Amino acid sequence: MAEAYRIIPPAGEAEAPALPQNIEAEAALLGAMMIDNRLCEDVQVKLRAEHFFEPLHGRIYEQILRLVDRNMIANPVTLRPLFESDEAMRHLGGPGYLGQLTGSGAALIGARDFAMQIYDLALLRALVGVGRGMVESAMDTSDEVDPKTQIEQAEVALYKVAEEGGEQGSTKSFLQAATEAVKNAERALNSGGHVSGITTGLDSLNAKMGGLHRSDLIILAGRPGMGKTSLATNIAFNAAQRLMRDKEDGIGMEKSLGAGTAFFSLEMSADQLATRILAESSGISGESLRMGRISQHDFRNLARAAAELETLPLYIDDTPGLTIAALRTRARRLKRQRGIDLIIVDYLQLLSGSGRGGEANRVQEISEISRGLKQLAKELHVPVIALSQLSRQVEQRENKRPVLSDLRESGSIEQDADLVLFVYREEYYVNFTKPTEPGPDTGEMDPVNIAYREWQRKMEQVHGVAEVVVAKSRHGSTGTVPVKFDAKITRFSDLVDSGYVVPDFE
Repeated sequence: MAEAYRIIPPAGEAEAPALPQNIEAEAALLGAMMIDNRLCEDVQVKLRAEHFFEPLHGRIYEQILRLVDRNMIANPVTLRPLFESDEAMRHLGGPGYLGQLTGSGAALIGARDFAMQIYDLALLRALVGVGRGMVESAMDTSDEVDPKTQIEQAEVALYKVAEEGGEQGSTKSFLQAATEAVKNAERALNSGGHVSGITTGLDSLNAKMGGLHRSDLIILAGRPGMGKTSLATNIAFNAAQRLMRDKEDGIGMEKSLGAGTAFFSLEMSADQLATRILAESSGISGESLRMGRISQHDFRNLARAAAELETLPLYIDDTPGLTIAALRTRARRLKRQRGIDLIIVDYLQLLSGSGRGGEANRVQEISEISRGLKQLAKELHVPVIALSQLSRQVEQRENKRPVLSDLRESGSIEQDADLVLFVYREEYYVNFTKPTEPGPDTGEMDPVNIAYREWQRKMEQVHGVAEVVVAKSRHGSTGTVPVKFDAKITRFSDLVDSGYVVPDFE
Protein backbone atom coordinates (compact mmCIF):
# COMPACT_ATOMS: atom_id res chain seq x y z
CA MET A 1 0.00 0.00 0.00
CA ALA A 2 2.80 2.34 0.90
CA GLU A 3 4.64 1.79 -2.37
CA ALA A 4 2.00 3.72 -4.34
CA TYR A 5 2.85 6.87 -2.38
CA ARG A 6 6.65 6.58 -2.48
CA ILE A 7 8.16 9.60 -4.19
CA ILE A 8 11.01 8.78 -6.58
CA PRO A 9 13.65 11.53 -6.78
CA PRO A 10 15.00 12.74 -10.13
CA ALA A 11 17.97 10.94 -11.66
CA GLY A 12 21.28 12.13 -10.37
CA GLU A 13 23.68 11.50 -7.55
CA ALA A 14 20.98 10.97 -4.89
CA GLU A 15 19.40 7.74 -6.11
CA ALA A 16 17.88 6.66 -2.78
CA PRO A 17 14.07 6.98 -2.76
CA ALA A 18 12.43 9.47 -0.44
CA LEU A 19 10.82 8.28 2.75
CA PRO A 20 7.32 6.73 2.53
CA GLN A 21 4.76 9.54 2.73
CA ASN A 22 1.41 10.82 1.51
CA ILE A 23 1.09 14.57 2.02
CA GLU A 24 -2.29 14.61 0.24
CA ALA A 25 -3.75 12.09 2.69
CA GLU A 26 -2.52 14.19 5.62
CA ALA A 27 -4.11 17.34 4.20
CA ALA A 28 -7.38 15.53 3.45
CA LEU A 29 -7.59 14.11 6.99
CA LEU A 30 -6.99 17.50 8.62
CA GLY A 31 -9.64 19.06 6.42
CA ALA A 32 -12.15 16.34 7.32
CA MET A 33 -11.42 16.77 11.04
CA MET A 34 -12.04 20.53 10.83
CA ILE A 35 -15.34 19.91 9.02
CA ASP A 36 -16.48 17.22 11.46
CA ASN A 37 -14.79 17.40 14.87
CA ARG A 38 -16.36 14.07 15.89
CA LEU A 39 -13.72 12.31 13.80
CA CYS A 40 -11.19 13.22 16.51
CA GLU A 41 -12.68 10.56 18.79
CA ASP A 42 -11.73 7.83 16.33
CA VAL A 43 -8.36 8.91 14.99
CA GLN A 44 -6.67 10.16 18.17
CA VAL A 45 -6.71 6.66 19.71
CA LYS A 46 -3.90 5.61 17.39
CA LEU A 47 -2.65 8.65 15.48
CA ARG A 48 -0.26 11.15 17.06
CA ALA A 49 1.25 14.39 15.78
CA GLU A 50 4.65 12.81 15.15
CA HIS A 51 3.09 10.33 12.71
CA PHE A 52 2.61 13.15 10.15
CA PHE A 53 5.44 13.49 7.64
CA GLU A 54 4.88 17.24 7.22
CA PRO A 55 5.69 18.91 10.62
CA LEU A 56 3.15 21.70 9.99
CA HIS A 57 0.40 19.10 9.56
CA GLY A 58 1.45 17.54 12.85
CA ARG A 59 1.14 20.91 14.62
CA ILE A 60 -2.30 21.55 13.07
CA TYR A 61 -3.44 18.07 14.16
CA GLU A 62 -2.23 18.71 17.69
CA GLN A 63 -4.05 22.05 17.95
CA ILE A 64 -7.28 20.51 16.62
CA LEU A 65 -7.17 17.88 19.36
CA ARG A 66 -6.43 20.50 22.03
CA LEU A 67 -9.42 22.63 21.06
CA VAL A 68 -11.75 19.64 20.90
CA ASP A 69 -10.47 18.45 24.27
CA ARG A 70 -11.50 21.83 25.72
CA ASN A 71 -14.98 21.41 24.19
CA MET A 72 -14.31 24.13 21.61
CA ILE A 73 -15.02 23.99 17.90
CA ALA A 74 -11.90 23.37 15.82
CA ASN A 75 -12.20 24.99 12.38
CA PRO A 76 -10.12 27.40 10.25
CA VAL A 77 -11.53 30.38 12.14
CA THR A 78 -10.70 29.17 15.68
CA LEU A 79 -7.33 27.79 14.60
CA ARG A 80 -6.24 30.93 12.73
CA PRO A 81 -4.89 32.89 15.77
CA LEU A 82 -2.75 29.89 16.76
CA PHE A 83 -0.83 29.96 13.46
CA GLU A 84 -0.45 33.70 12.82
CA SER A 85 3.28 33.55 13.58
CA ASP A 86 3.99 30.06 12.26
CA GLU A 87 6.87 30.38 9.78
CA ALA A 88 5.95 27.24 7.82
CA MET A 89 2.36 28.48 7.46
CA ARG A 90 3.62 31.81 6.05
CA HIS A 91 5.47 29.96 3.29
CA LEU A 92 2.14 28.40 2.27
CA GLY A 93 0.31 31.74 2.13
CA GLY A 94 -0.52 32.24 5.80
CA PRO A 95 -3.46 30.98 7.89
CA GLY A 96 -5.57 30.92 4.74
CA TYR A 97 -4.03 27.50 4.16
CA LEU A 98 -6.34 26.17 6.88
CA GLY A 99 -9.33 27.11 4.76
CA GLN A 100 -7.82 25.38 1.73
CA LEU A 101 -7.61 22.13 3.71
CA THR A 102 -11.39 22.07 4.12
CA GLY A 103 -11.96 22.63 0.41
CA SER A 104 -12.89 19.01 -0.33
CA GLY A 105 -15.82 17.66 1.66
CA ALA A 106 -15.33 14.32 -0.11
CA ALA A 107 -12.47 13.62 2.31
CA LEU A 108 -15.07 12.95 5.02
CA ILE A 109 -15.91 9.62 3.40
CA GLY A 110 -12.39 8.21 3.60
CA ALA A 111 -11.10 10.02 6.69
CA ARG A 112 -10.54 6.86 8.76
CA ASP A 113 -8.73 5.20 5.87
CA PHE A 114 -6.51 8.24 5.52
CA ALA A 115 -5.67 8.09 9.24
CA MET A 116 -4.71 4.42 8.99
CA GLN A 117 -2.58 5.08 5.93
CA ILE A 118 -0.74 7.97 7.63
CA TYR A 119 -0.08 5.70 10.62
CA ASP A 120 1.20 2.82 8.44
CA LEU A 121 3.53 5.11 6.50
CA ALA A 122 4.89 6.49 9.79
CA LEU A 123 5.74 2.93 10.84
CA LEU A 124 7.53 2.36 7.54
CA ARG A 125 9.57 5.53 8.08
CA ALA A 126 10.47 4.34 11.59
CA LEU A 127 11.57 1.03 10.09
CA VAL A 128 13.72 2.84 7.53
CA GLY A 129 15.29 4.82 10.39
CA VAL A 130 16.13 1.63 12.28
CA GLY A 131 17.66 0.13 9.13
CA ARG A 132 19.82 3.18 8.48
CA GLY A 133 20.93 3.24 12.09
CA MET A 134 21.91 -0.44 11.89
CA VAL A 135 23.95 0.17 8.74
CA GLU A 136 25.71 3.25 10.15
CA SER A 137 26.50 1.46 13.40
CA ALA A 138 27.84 -1.62 11.60
CA MET A 139 29.99 0.48 9.23
CA ASP A 140 31.51 2.59 12.02
CA THR A 141 34.68 0.85 13.21
CA SER A 142 36.24 3.90 14.87
CA ASP A 143 35.43 2.58 18.34
CA GLU A 144 35.74 -0.88 19.80
CA VAL A 145 33.50 -3.17 17.77
CA ASP A 146 31.00 -5.29 19.72
CA PRO A 147 28.70 -6.98 17.18
CA LYS A 148 26.59 -8.74 19.83
CA THR A 149 25.78 -5.44 21.52
CA GLN A 150 24.88 -3.90 18.15
CA ILE A 151 22.59 -6.84 17.36
CA GLU A 152 20.92 -6.49 20.76
CA GLN A 153 20.42 -2.75 20.25
CA ALA A 154 18.97 -3.41 16.80
CA GLU A 155 16.51 -5.94 18.27
CA VAL A 156 15.41 -3.44 20.90
CA ALA A 157 14.90 -0.77 18.21
CA LEU A 158 12.93 -3.15 15.99
CA TYR A 159 10.69 -4.22 18.85
CA LYS A 160 9.99 -0.59 19.67
CA VAL A 161 8.65 -0.23 16.14
CA ALA A 162 6.72 -3.49 16.57
CA GLU A 163 5.22 -2.21 19.84
CA GLU A 164 4.21 0.98 18.06
CA GLY A 165 2.42 -1.12 15.48
CA GLY A 166 0.59 -3.19 18.05
CA GLU A 167 -2.70 -2.51 19.74
CA GLN A 168 -2.61 0.89 21.43
CA GLY A 169 -5.35 -0.13 23.81
CA SER A 170 -7.75 -2.99 24.13
CA THR A 171 -11.17 -2.03 25.37
CA LYS A 172 -13.29 -5.04 26.26
CA SER A 173 -17.01 -5.13 26.81
CA PHE A 174 -18.19 -6.48 30.14
CA LEU A 175 -19.40 -9.58 28.31
CA GLN A 176 -15.88 -10.30 27.04
CA ALA A 177 -14.32 -9.70 30.46
CA ALA A 178 -16.97 -11.79 32.22
CA THR A 179 -16.54 -14.66 29.74
CA GLU A 180 -12.81 -14.71 30.50
CA ALA A 181 -13.53 -14.74 34.24
CA VAL A 182 -15.95 -17.66 33.86
CA LYS A 183 -13.34 -19.59 31.84
CA ASN A 184 -10.83 -19.12 34.66
CA ALA A 185 -13.38 -20.35 37.21
CA GLU A 186 -14.17 -23.37 35.03
CA ARG A 187 -10.48 -24.15 34.71
CA ALA A 188 -10.09 -24.01 38.49
CA LEU A 189 -13.10 -26.30 38.97
CA ASN A 190 -11.88 -28.86 36.44
CA SER A 191 -8.32 -28.85 37.79
CA GLY A 192 -9.36 -30.77 40.88
CA GLY A 193 -7.01 -28.58 42.88
CA HIS A 194 -8.97 -25.33 42.56
CA VAL A 195 -6.19 -23.70 40.56
CA SER A 196 -7.19 -21.09 38.00
CA GLY A 197 -3.63 -20.12 37.07
CA ILE A 198 -0.37 -21.95 36.46
CA THR A 199 0.56 -24.45 39.16
CA THR A 200 3.42 -23.83 41.59
CA GLY A 201 3.65 -27.57 42.24
CA LEU A 202 2.76 -27.01 45.91
CA ASP A 203 -0.89 -27.77 46.73
CA SER A 204 -0.83 -25.66 49.90
CA LEU A 205 0.53 -22.63 48.03
CA ASN A 206 -1.89 -23.17 45.11
CA ALA A 207 -4.80 -23.29 47.56
CA LYS A 208 -3.74 -19.95 49.04
CA MET A 209 -3.07 -18.13 45.74
CA GLY A 210 -5.09 -20.06 43.13
CA GLY A 211 -1.87 -20.61 41.18
CA LEU A 212 0.10 -18.04 39.20
CA HIS A 213 -2.21 -15.69 37.32
CA ARG A 214 -1.52 -14.32 33.87
CA SER A 215 -0.42 -10.68 33.58
CA ASP A 216 0.66 -10.67 37.24
CA LEU A 217 3.98 -9.45 38.55
CA ILE A 218 4.92 -11.69 41.48
CA ILE A 219 7.76 -10.59 43.75
CA LEU A 220 9.50 -13.46 45.57
CA ALA A 221 11.78 -11.99 48.21
CA GLY A 222 13.96 -13.13 51.08
CA ARG A 223 17.28 -12.66 52.79
CA PRO A 224 20.29 -14.67 51.52
CA GLY A 225 20.10 -18.30 52.65
CA MET A 226 16.30 -18.40 52.87
CA GLY A 227 15.93 -20.41 49.67
CA LYS A 228 14.19 -17.98 47.31
CA THR A 229 16.19 -19.19 44.28
CA SER A 230 15.41 -22.80 45.28
CA LEU A 231 11.68 -22.03 45.45
CA ALA A 232 11.80 -20.22 42.10
CA THR A 233 13.65 -23.18 40.54
CA ASN A 234 11.11 -25.59 42.02
CA ILE A 235 8.21 -23.58 40.59
CA ALA A 236 9.89 -23.39 37.17
CA PHE A 237 10.53 -27.14 37.16
CA ASN A 238 7.03 -28.03 38.42
CA ALA A 239 5.27 -25.83 35.85
CA ALA A 240 7.40 -27.10 32.95
CA GLN A 241 7.06 -30.74 34.06
CA ARG A 242 3.27 -30.40 34.38
CA LEU A 243 3.04 -29.07 30.82
CA MET A 244 5.25 -31.91 29.54
CA ARG A 245 3.08 -34.54 31.24
CA ASP A 246 -0.17 -32.93 30.09
CA LYS A 247 1.09 -32.98 26.50
CA GLU A 248 1.85 -36.68 26.84
CA ASP A 249 -1.70 -37.21 28.14
CA GLY A 250 -3.17 -35.30 25.20
CA ILE A 251 -4.17 -32.21 27.21
CA GLY A 252 -3.78 -28.98 25.22
CA MET A 253 -1.80 -25.96 26.42
CA GLU A 254 -4.98 -23.92 26.93
CA LYS A 255 -6.27 -26.44 29.51
CA SER A 256 -2.96 -27.39 31.10
CA LEU A 257 -1.97 -26.02 34.50
CA GLY A 258 1.67 -26.20 33.40
CA ALA A 259 3.68 -23.73 31.38
CA GLY A 260 6.75 -23.45 29.20
CA THR A 261 9.10 -21.42 31.40
CA ALA A 262 11.85 -18.90 30.71
CA PHE A 263 14.32 -18.58 33.58
CA PHE A 264 16.55 -15.50 33.40
CA SER A 265 19.38 -16.22 35.82
CA LEU A 266 21.59 -13.19 36.34
CA GLU A 267 23.28 -14.71 39.39
CA MET A 268 23.75 -18.44 38.74
CA SER A 269 24.95 -20.16 35.57
CA ALA A 270 22.71 -22.45 33.52
CA ASP A 271 24.60 -25.58 34.59
CA GLN A 272 24.23 -24.65 38.27
CA LEU A 273 20.47 -24.36 37.84
CA ALA A 274 20.40 -27.62 35.88
CA THR A 275 22.32 -29.29 38.74
CA ARG A 276 19.65 -28.16 41.20
CA ILE A 277 16.85 -29.50 39.01
CA LEU A 278 18.61 -32.82 38.46
CA ALA A 279 19.28 -33.08 42.22
CA GLU A 280 15.58 -32.55 42.94
CA SER A 281 14.49 -35.03 40.29
CA SER A 282 17.03 -37.77 41.13
CA GLY A 283 17.09 -37.32 44.91
CA ILE A 284 20.88 -36.88 44.93
CA SER A 285 22.30 -33.88 46.76
CA GLY A 286 23.64 -31.09 44.59
CA GLU A 287 26.86 -31.02 46.59
CA SER A 288 27.47 -34.74 45.85
CA LEU A 289 26.85 -34.10 42.16
CA ARG A 290 29.32 -31.23 42.05
CA MET A 291 31.97 -33.11 44.01
CA GLY A 292 31.47 -36.39 42.14
CA ARG A 293 30.76 -38.27 45.35
CA ILE A 294 28.12 -40.59 43.89
CA SER A 295 27.84 -44.33 43.44
CA GLN A 296 27.17 -46.18 40.19
CA HIS A 297 23.56 -46.62 41.34
CA ASP A 298 23.27 -42.86 41.93
CA PHE A 299 24.78 -42.17 38.53
CA ARG A 300 22.19 -44.45 36.85
CA ASN A 301 19.42 -42.52 38.66
CA LEU A 302 20.99 -39.29 37.48
CA ALA A 303 21.16 -40.50 33.86
CA ARG A 304 17.54 -41.67 34.05
CA ALA A 305 16.39 -38.30 35.42
CA ALA A 306 18.33 -36.42 32.72
CA ALA A 307 16.79 -38.62 29.99
CA GLU A 308 13.26 -38.05 31.33
CA LEU A 309 13.78 -34.28 31.36
CA GLU A 310 15.44 -33.86 27.96
CA THR A 311 12.20 -32.47 26.48
CA LEU A 312 11.41 -30.31 29.53
CA PRO A 313 10.07 -26.95 28.26
CA LEU A 314 12.36 -24.94 30.53
CA TYR A 315 14.68 -22.39 28.89
CA ILE A 316 17.53 -20.85 30.87
CA ASP A 317 19.16 -17.55 29.91
CA ASP A 318 22.21 -16.90 32.11
CA THR A 319 23.45 -13.77 30.32
CA PRO A 320 24.91 -11.47 33.00
CA GLY A 321 24.24 -7.74 33.25
CA LEU A 322 21.01 -7.65 31.23
CA THR A 323 19.13 -4.38 30.90
CA ILE A 324 15.38 -4.39 31.35
CA ALA A 325 15.02 -3.56 27.64
CA ALA A 326 17.21 -6.50 26.60
CA LEU A 327 15.34 -8.86 28.92
CA ARG A 328 12.01 -7.82 27.43
CA THR A 329 13.40 -8.37 23.93
CA ARG A 330 14.60 -11.87 24.81
CA ALA A 331 11.32 -12.71 26.55
CA ARG A 332 9.29 -11.66 23.50
CA ARG A 333 11.48 -13.81 21.29
CA LEU A 334 11.00 -16.86 23.57
CA LYS A 335 7.26 -16.23 23.63
CA ARG A 336 7.18 -16.15 19.85
CA GLN A 337 9.54 -19.06 19.23
CA ARG A 338 8.91 -21.36 22.22
CA GLY A 339 5.45 -20.36 23.40
CA ILE A 340 6.52 -19.70 27.00
CA ASP A 341 3.80 -18.91 29.54
CA LEU A 342 5.88 -18.18 32.65
CA ILE A 343 8.90 -15.91 33.17
CA ILE A 344 11.22 -15.98 36.19
CA VAL A 345 13.94 -13.37 36.82
CA ASP A 346 16.68 -14.06 39.39
CA TYR A 347 17.05 -11.42 40.59
CA LEU A 348 15.57 -7.96 40.12
CA GLN A 349 18.44 -5.92 41.61
CA LEU A 350 20.92 -7.41 39.12
CA LEU A 351 19.01 -5.91 36.19
CA SER A 352 19.94 -2.45 35.00
CA GLY A 353 17.77 0.31 33.61
CA SER A 354 18.27 2.56 30.61
CA GLY A 355 19.75 5.49 32.53
CA ARG A 356 23.34 6.16 33.54
CA GLY A 357 22.82 7.97 36.80
CA GLY A 358 24.89 5.70 39.05
CA GLU A 359 23.97 4.98 42.65
CA ALA A 360 22.26 8.35 43.11
CA ASN A 361 19.46 7.32 40.76
CA ARG A 362 19.28 3.67 41.84
CA VAL A 363 15.79 4.08 43.31
CA GLN A 364 14.56 5.57 40.04
CA GLU A 365 16.28 2.74 38.13
CA ILE A 366 14.61 0.06 40.28
CA SER A 367 11.28 1.80 39.67
CA GLU A 368 11.88 1.61 35.92
CA ILE A 369 12.77 -2.09 36.19
CA SER A 370 9.74 -3.08 38.28
CA ARG A 371 7.45 -1.08 36.00
CA GLY A 372 9.05 -2.73 32.95
CA LEU A 373 8.49 -6.21 34.39
CA LYS A 374 4.84 -5.42 35.09
CA GLN A 375 4.41 -4.13 31.54
CA LEU A 376 6.06 -7.30 30.22
CA ALA A 377 3.61 -9.47 32.20
CA LYS A 378 0.65 -7.60 30.70
CA GLU A 379 2.09 -7.44 27.20
CA LEU A 380 2.85 -11.18 26.94
CA HIS A 381 -0.12 -12.17 29.14
CA VAL A 382 2.05 -14.37 31.36
CA PRO A 383 2.96 -14.38 35.07
CA VAL A 384 6.36 -12.83 35.77
CA ILE A 385 8.11 -13.92 38.98
CA ALA A 386 10.90 -11.54 39.96
CA LEU A 387 13.17 -12.44 42.85
CA SER A 388 14.23 -9.59 45.09
CA GLN A 389 16.67 -8.98 47.90
CA LEU A 390 15.57 -7.65 51.28
CA SER A 391 17.33 -4.91 53.23
CA ARG A 392 19.69 -5.75 56.08
CA GLN A 393 17.36 -4.18 58.64
CA VAL A 394 15.68 -7.60 58.88
CA GLU A 395 18.78 -8.94 60.67
CA GLN A 396 18.64 -6.17 63.27
CA ARG A 397 15.17 -7.14 64.53
CA GLU A 398 14.40 -9.78 67.10
CA ASN A 399 11.52 -11.05 64.94
CA LYS A 400 13.18 -11.67 61.60
CA ARG A 401 10.05 -12.46 59.60
CA PRO A 402 10.10 -9.99 56.68
CA VAL A 403 7.48 -7.33 56.05
CA LEU A 404 6.71 -5.24 52.97
CA SER A 405 8.84 -2.31 54.12
CA ASP A 406 11.90 -4.60 53.97
CA LEU A 407 11.82 -4.66 50.15
CA ARG A 408 15.10 -3.11 49.16
CA GLU A 409 15.74 0.20 47.35
CA SER A 410 12.29 1.18 46.16
CA GLY A 411 8.67 1.26 47.27
CA SER A 412 7.70 0.92 43.61
CA ILE A 413 8.43 -2.83 43.83
CA GLU A 414 5.61 -3.18 46.36
CA GLN A 415 3.41 -0.83 44.34
CA ASP A 416 3.86 -2.56 40.96
CA ALA A 417 3.56 -6.12 42.32
CA ASP A 418 0.26 -7.98 42.22
CA LEU A 419 1.60 -10.56 44.65
CA VAL A 420 4.47 -10.33 47.15
CA LEU A 421 5.83 -13.56 48.65
CA PHE A 422 8.49 -13.84 51.33
CA VAL A 423 10.49 -17.00 52.02
CA TYR A 424 11.38 -17.42 55.69
CA ARG A 425 13.21 -20.30 57.40
CA GLU A 426 13.53 -19.97 61.16
CA GLU A 427 15.90 -22.96 61.13
CA TYR A 428 18.52 -20.77 59.46
CA TYR A 429 18.57 -18.36 62.40
CA VAL A 430 18.15 -20.96 65.17
CA ASN A 431 21.16 -22.82 63.79
CA PHE A 432 23.34 -19.77 64.52
CA THR A 433 22.29 -19.74 68.18
CA LYS A 434 23.69 -23.20 68.90
CA PRO A 435 25.14 -23.14 72.44
CA THR A 436 28.21 -24.97 73.70
CA GLU A 437 27.71 -28.73 73.74
CA PRO A 438 27.76 -30.21 77.25
CA GLY A 439 30.61 -32.52 78.13
CA PRO A 440 30.23 -36.14 79.31
CA ASP A 441 30.46 -35.08 82.97
CA THR A 442 27.93 -32.26 82.74
CA GLY A 443 24.95 -32.77 85.05
CA GLU A 444 21.33 -32.82 83.90
CA MET A 445 20.51 -29.57 85.69
CA ASP A 446 23.67 -27.80 84.63
CA PRO A 447 22.82 -24.53 82.79
CA VAL A 448 24.97 -25.63 79.82
CA ASN A 449 22.99 -28.87 79.48
CA ILE A 450 19.64 -27.11 79.91
CA ALA A 451 20.51 -24.52 77.25
CA TYR A 452 21.65 -27.21 74.83
CA ARG A 453 18.50 -29.34 75.31
CA GLU A 454 16.33 -26.25 74.82
CA TRP A 455 18.17 -25.50 71.57
CA GLN A 456 17.71 -29.12 70.43
CA ARG A 457 13.93 -28.91 71.09
CA LYS A 458 13.75 -25.70 69.13
CA MET A 459 15.70 -27.21 66.23
CA GLU A 460 13.39 -30.25 66.16
CA GLN A 461 10.41 -27.91 65.79
CA VAL A 462 11.84 -25.86 62.94
CA HIS A 463 14.09 -28.39 61.15
CA GLY A 464 13.07 -28.79 57.51
CA VAL A 465 10.21 -26.29 57.86
CA ALA A 466 9.92 -23.09 55.85
CA GLU A 467 7.23 -20.44 55.55
CA VAL A 468 5.98 -18.74 52.40
CA VAL A 469 4.46 -15.47 53.59
CA VAL A 470 1.86 -13.99 51.24
CA ALA A 471 2.37 -10.35 52.24
CA LYS A 472 0.34 -8.77 49.42
CA SER A 473 -2.27 -10.21 47.10
CA ARG A 474 -4.57 -8.39 44.70
CA HIS A 475 -6.57 -11.58 44.16
CA GLY A 476 -7.16 -12.87 47.66
CA SER A 477 -6.12 -12.90 51.28
CA THR A 478 -2.68 -12.63 52.80
CA GLY A 479 -1.22 -15.11 55.27
CA THR A 480 1.47 -17.70 55.88
CA VAL A 481 1.79 -21.11 54.24
CA PRO A 482 4.11 -23.60 56.00
CA VAL A 483 6.02 -25.87 53.61
CA LYS A 484 8.74 -28.50 53.86
CA PHE A 485 12.27 -27.71 52.73
CA ASP A 486 14.84 -30.40 52.02
CA ALA A 487 18.16 -28.55 52.07
CA LYS A 488 20.01 -31.60 50.74
CA ILE A 489 18.31 -31.42 47.34
CA THR A 490 17.00 -27.82 47.69
CA ARG A 491 13.39 -28.92 47.25
CA PHE A 492 10.24 -27.33 48.65
CA SER A 493 7.20 -29.59 49.10
CA ASP A 494 3.89 -29.67 50.97
CA LEU A 495 4.17 -30.12 54.72
CA VAL A 496 1.67 -32.95 55.20
CA ASP A 497 1.97 -33.26 58.97
CA SER A 498 2.05 -29.56 59.79
CA GLY A 499 -1.57 -29.15 60.76
CA TYR A 500 -2.08 -26.84 57.77
CA VAL A 501 -5.10 -28.20 55.95
CA VAL A 502 -5.78 -27.44 52.31
CA PRO A 503 -9.41 -26.22 52.24
CA ASP A 504 -11.96 -28.64 50.80
CA PHE A 505 -14.41 -26.75 48.60
CA GLU A 506 -16.65 -29.68 47.77
